[in-house]
Amino acid sequence: MSEFRATHRAAADWRHAVAHCLVELGPPDDAFRLGFLYVTDHWADALEAIVARLSAGTGIADWVGTVGLGVCGGGREYFDQGAMAVMLAALPPGSHRLFGSARADPAAFRAGLGDPTGAPTSGFGVVHADPRNPHLPALVEALAAEAGFLVGGLSASRGAHGQLAGGLVEGGISGVLFGDQVPVVTGLSQGCSPIGPTHTVTECVDNVVLGIDGRPALEVLKDDLGALATRDRHRHPGEVLAAFPIAGSDTGDYLVRNLVGVDPEKGWIATAEQPADGDRILFCRRDREAAEADLKRMLANVSARAGGRAKGGLYISCVARGPNLFGAESRELGILREALGEVPLVGFFANGEISHHRLYTYTGVLTLFL
Repeated sequence: MSEFRATHRAAADWRHAVAHCLVELGPPDDAFRLGFLYVTDHWADALEAIVARLSAGTGIADWVGTVGLGVCGGGREYFDQGAMAVMLAALPPGSHRLFGSARADPAAFRAGLGDPTGAPTSGFGVVHADPRNPHLPALVEALAAEAGFLVGGLSASRGAHGQLAGGLVEGGISGVLFGDQVPVVTGLSQGCSPIGPTHTVTECVDNVVLGIDGRPALEVLKDDLGALATRDRHRHPGEVLAAFPIAGSDTGDYLVRNLVGVDPEKGWIATAEQPADGDRILFCRRDREAAEADLKRMLANVSARAGGRAKGGLYISCVARGPNLFGAESRELGILREALGEVPLVGFFANGEISHHRLYTYTGVLTLFL
């Protein structure tokens, strides 16, 4: 049976935070074989030193984690200060395997996994990645094809973008794979709500959408915004984004991408995605009420599937969420605690979230270990 211990701490000095966390985590225990560590970017340059002290104090050699603009633990969020969140996992022997950073070549994943006969085969992994790597979407797909269902996130930092995977790595994607001795349930929550119907891309070049439904793309966007203003006069439209529905999804899932430019003369729009002719597209906005409703929906679904068996949890949320969407007083994490109770849980606020084989934005990704 797996067991988890978690704690979190903010401090003026990372050494004080480490000392506090070690006390809270209790004495070393040989059953604990894996540690998760997330630190705010205030301590990005100290990540390696922090994990060295935690390793010495816990006896755990295997650590995974990264840097975020914010971190979370229990029902608390930490932004704009030095803070860390730590969780220890007591797992069955041979049930997890770290893999180092792959930067560009998907084939490097197999080599990074080491001896394939010794690697867990359950098809689940927790991964962290460097957002500056231009190959990330392809790398995430390649790793999922190799290893199975993934959860994770991209480092978010105004300094170093380090990840932990048996040591400090940077520049690619890395993490830990689990065997079937470590059962999990996962869920994803969207942070945006549609402002109009789903359309069809009828002409595009690279990331520039020229036509939607046979009309200039910008005209369709303006029509949707106009309909929103008429329908919902008392609310500001907020930030407008593009979304691409995922074919075959039974939950209406979609990938949200920023609008990165418009050409008012030609009626074109540019997105942070490269769609193809015939792809479905809709426009959406960041919306606190819709995000809170969807988070509660996801939590109800995941809790039902967990059936009261959750031993520990990871939560990875977008940097645009947390206090930037749900407001102050750790409201987003408070909603999780209301639903999950005192399950040990840590996580961070990422520059992009990973669920299954896709790279998301504006979402929250929850994993419960059973």
